[in-house]
Amino acid sequence: MNLLRVHLCRQELELWRNGVLWRSYPVSTAAPGEQRDSGCTPRGRHRIRIRIGDGCPLNTVFVGRRPSGEIYTPELGASYPQRDWVLTRILWLTGEESGRNRGGECDTLKRYIYIHGTDREDLIGQPVSHGCIRMKNHDVRELFDLVSNNDAVIIEE
Repeated sequence: MNLLRVHLCRQELELWRNGVLWRSYPVSTAAPGEQRDSGCTPRGRHRIRIRIGDGCPLNTVFVGRRPSGEIYTPELGASYPQRDWVLTRILWLTGEESGRNRGGECDTLKRYIYIHGTDREDLIGQPVSHGCIRMKNHDVRELFDLVSNNDAVIIEE
């Protein structure tokens, strides 16, 4: 079983296997916070609920967690400047702590909090997401192949 640790203050995601640090990746999160519509990244214990995008090409565009048939390019991005791009792979998270990140107005799954690729790789390392954990597309593709559904995810400051 793997453990993913996301450090909000360092904008870093670590992959641990059997107590050993296996990989480390820069990420972009948001400010910490658990409430629906807050635009914040929820803290605490989570699990990977579902992995989406296995076998899709790099920079695949997802809309509603489904491949749209598009491959992201800067020209496509310029056509939709207000779009929050979800690219390459999705690791959809579910909270494990009732009242903190599970249930009610703080439910991570119902807030659609993902680990996913982004069009703004230049902003990785800065807390500029809308709540999700954004990664470079090559990195999220690599991570996706190393993790499984139900792997633990801890998000901490």
